[in-house]
Amino acid sequence: MVNDTQLLDNGYPMPKVGLGVYKVTEDEMETAIQAAIEDGYRAFDTAYFYGNEQALGKALKNSGVPREDLFITSKLWNDYQGYESTLDYFNKSLENLGVDYLDLYLIHWPCEKDDLYIESYKALEKLYEEGKVKAIGVCNFKEHHLEKLMAATDIVPHINQIEVHPYFNQQELQDYCDKHDIVVTAWMPLMRNRGLFDDPVITKLAEQYDKTPAQIILRWHLAHNRIVIPKSKTPSRIRENHDIFDFNLELTEIAEIDSLNKNARQGKDPDEVNIGDLK
Repeated sequence: MVNDTQLLDNGYPMPKVGLGVYKVTEDEMETAIQAAIEDGYRAFDTAYFYGNEQALGKALKNSGVPREDLFITSKLWNDYQGYESTLDYFNKSLENLGVDYLDLYLIHWPCEKDDLYIESYKALEKLYEEGKVKAIGVCNFKEHHLEKLMAATDIVPHINQIEVHPYFNQQELQDYCDKHDIVVTAWMPLMRNRGLFDDPVITKLAEQYDKTPAQIILRWHLAHNRIVIPKSKTPSRIRENHDIFDFNLELTEIAEIDSLNKNARQGKDPDEVNIGDLK
């Protein structure tokens, strides 16, 4: 359905809900991907760092869905930043996934102290211009990273994938990205259920709409024009996370969830991540 996709700034359509496969093992991948495909997922988010590109590629090939109907995202890991290294590791990801192009390729972290993300991004621009990737972008970039990047490169990132959830809504960064037509993708959109599902505002709306807390939260993300990639390997949860296109939250309800913000970052602060970290 058209409502299931969002056009990036270059006109390329990206599904609004994708499956994140962080920490999904090779043994778990086939079942997860089969369930996701059956439930209508066509977008899948992996990374070289996850060590499961090959498993994902094999599962997608076994699904029988034509390549052109899939949206595959991978990411350049920190240790491989640099112009030539970026090109090399992009090709390694293609080989791992068993495809000849990616739909989206992202720089995983800015690692500003190492000062390589601009030349890495210039390699992404080359890959984009050659048609080897349909869209390019970044992950975990704050406003100051984006400012520096856009001043030194030609293509505004199509995506900025960042940690976002009701307790850490990053509204200023969201506004900045909206202003520059950079689509935000939320990783950890459900805060990995660290108490968020029990929040009275969320449970009240879940009861009102006869939906689960996760579905309410994911619908809130979509109301802010964010793309979401909830990670799961459980077929029932995979199904639940995609079943959010049959209702809309009211503006007052969206504002109510907005008000839950506590600036409670769960992951690493991008300013504190450098090459060699996060092994």
